Amino acid sequence: MPRSQNSPEPLNRRTLLTAGAAVADGVRGDGSYRRLTEGPGWTREVREELAPAGGGREERRTTLAAFVQFTDLHIVDTQHPLRHEYLRAETASAWRPQETLSVHGALSLIDRVNALRHGPATGAPLDCVVTTGDNTDNNSRAELDWYLTAMSGGRITPNTGDPRGYEGVQNSGLPLYWHPESTLGDADKKLGYPRVDGLLTAATRRLTSPGLTIPWYSTVGNHDTLPGGCYASGDGFFADLAVGDRKLMELPREVSATLWRRVREGGDPRGEQFTALLKEYARNARTVTPDPARAPFTAAEYVRAHLHSRYTGAGPRGHGYTEANLAEDRLYYSFRISDDLIGISLDTTRPGGHYTGAVGAAQLRWLERELRAHRDTPVLVFSHHTSASTPDGGDQLLELLGRHPHVLAWVNGHSHKNAVTAHRGFWEVSTASHVDFPQLARVVEVTDNRDGSYSLFTTLIESAAPARTTTGTSNRVELASLYRELAHNAPGARSTLAGSATDRNTELLIRRS
Repeated sequence: MPRSQNSPEPLNRRTLLTAGAAVADGVRGDGSYRRLTEGPGWTREVREELAPAGGGREERRTTLAAFVQFTDLHIVDTQHPLRHEYLRAETASAWRPQETLSVHGALSLIDRVNALRHGPATGAPLDCVVTTGDNTDNNSRAELDWYLTAMSGGRITPNTGDPRGYEGVQNSGLPLYWHPESTLGDADKKLGYPRVDGLLTAATRRLTSPGLTIPWYSTVGNHDTLPGGCYASGDGFFADLAVGDRKLMELPREVSATLWRRVREGGDPRGEQFTALLKEYARNARTVTPDPARAPFTAAEYVRAHLHSRYTGAGPRGHGYTEANLAEDRLYYSFRISDDLIGISLDTTRPGGHYTGAVGAAQLRWLERELRAHRDTPVLVFSHHTSASTPDGGDQLLELLGRHPHVLAWVNGHSHKNAVTAHRGFWEVSTASHVDFPQLARVVEVTDNRDGSYSLFTTLIESAAPARTTTGTSNRVELASLYRELAHNAPGARSTLAGSATDRNTELLIRRS
């Protein structure tokens, strides 16, 4: 039965940007390396494109469900030999100064949700967390273990290769990358990035996740299933490279520019040209400690890992995936968010390679059957890719969802940017990532207004880590704060990812079918 509304909480405070004194020599183009501080939360915007906001609904409404969306955590093994850091000169997403602390950032987000407990708009208890893909970064078993352990609880050692220390671009001596423990005048220090002694040691030491205290469900993204988030698994070359003892860290600028153009255009989905390039420049690769934990995983192994008792945590077992997903070789499923709301998790990845989304005919037929089977219950659909980033099957998916009036919203990620879009009969809610600043998650609360309309309240939340950092490395909270500050200052990062006011904290009205 619907739950009566409890007392709502004030909107969460948000992080503000301050142009304070640089913490190291050198300045950014905009004046300095900037610090963060806390400030007032964003206001809530009422959007009436799909239904009018009736007077008195606050007193009448009952809550159907409340949950949190995590998206694009990008839990990353920064020492993995198959990473594309050498493309940094072409794209800021190839390597981020904060990435070594991705596990610490994720644990702080989990801390935030565990402390929240209730929806800020309705006061209703949180039912679950739903991820919308790119939970990991590079189709690596180590990353998958760290992600599942972070969500379920347990010990994590975010290190691969040499157990005695870090081996990667941040102690390579190459000025393209930030060297926190070195006096090297690298590109980032010239922009004001600090020296942080002991950071790489602290980032790779063992830590313990509390795990979520509420059930959680997992959706797959392209970085989960594809090497580099864009290449098909191929003939085994990528797998051998992943577990091997050679790591490429630099390329001539003209070569990296050509490679990035191919990735951006999707011109090499099977990675054949990329394979040839890696072989050509193998002599430039550096020796690292090999590690079988870096091996890629298949779709079946992804499901089996979710089903393993080690990762059950707060449940449910499999986190949406069941033995049926193994038997039928599929990564999509339906589940109950609450007694009054159905969730459907789609697989928009491309096994044949490419970072954009696709929804095939078989999955669309399955979705049609699921929507018909639940025609008397409101539905939310989850996927990794957005409508704009799903060129194959995206239009058909929009048409299908629009034909079913009990579909309230399509919730997704991938773009790393907040956006809320009104479609014919339903809302599309896209949420910023937790790897790029402003590093957010989104609480969604669904209410029946008892006047022929529903409301979807969306509220953005940050991690529990303090905005202000002392650049300390003694515990995971200090490191999570540093994760936030480094992300804000990341050179070349997009400054529009927070979206506009109508993409952030909202009340989305929709007619009741």
